[in-house]
Amino acid sequence: MTKLAGQVVLVTGASSGIGAALAREFARRGAALVLVGRRRERLTALAGELERSSRRALALAGDVTVDGDLERVVAEARAVFGRLDVVVANAGFGVVGPVERLTLEDYRRQFETNVFGVLRTVQATLGELKASRGRLAIIGSVTGYIATPGSSPYAMSKFAVRALAEALGHELAPAGVSVTLVSPGFVESEIRRVDNSGRLQSAAPEPIPAWLVMPAERAARQIVRAIGRRRREIVVTGHGKVAVFVQRHAPAVVSAVVRAFGVRSRSEPSRV
Repeated sequence: MTKLAGQVVLVTGASSGIGAALAREFARRGAALVLVGRRRERLTALAGELERSSRRALALAGDVTVDGDLERVVAEARAVFGRLDVVVANAGFGVVGPVERLTLEDYRRQFETNVFGVLRTVQATLGELKASRGRLAIIGSVTGYIATPGSSPYAMSKFAVRALAEALGHELAPAGVSVTLVSPGFVESEIRRVDNSGRLQSAAPEPIPAWLVMPAERAARQIVRAIGRRRREIVVTGHGKVAVFVQRHAPAVVSAVVRAFGVRSRSEPSRV
């Protein structure tokens, strides 16, 4: 197992779901955590939990859609820990629906978080990662390979970050910085209960059958292991691996299945 003890790890979108699970898994392996997100109360609670396990954790409210927020976060993290070794660009949400019912603003909102938010994270942390010859992880999605009807904003954003990860992998290799693209399938998360405006609809039901959803803790173990080993990419969940494999090698089969069986993206959760 690659040792992460003593490393300083920054995770965006750390207040819930995969982000929170990753923070716990990095801490379990001995890392110090910089927890970034918009929900300060949740971040503070998670930092307290990690510190009770004798891990150092810093909770910093920040929004990846706001210019300057990530630079402020990095400056505060540097003042406390002196360095960054691992950065996980995890913050994101999903805009869904048929193209004819969506507006340009819906697409802009999606890209502002899922694409430009990742870029802001990368640009704010790149100097620290080069100095430590560290690791960058970008959370993509299986939807970055397969776009189903009703998923165009989210799929476009994840196709874009897949391209970004590939380009950055080449660009940063000479500096000793590894780039890991993480492409999850259905993992336990709040994302499917967040509406197109980015608001959590806590009463909305989980639209995916429970047997198909991987626990966030299990996904986090796989992801952290891949980041530690500086893998180029990891696809998480069995169904995700199958879907990506078939899309890569027999895309016509995927297209035929989607059309024959009427496969569609999930619906936007009802707003209350």
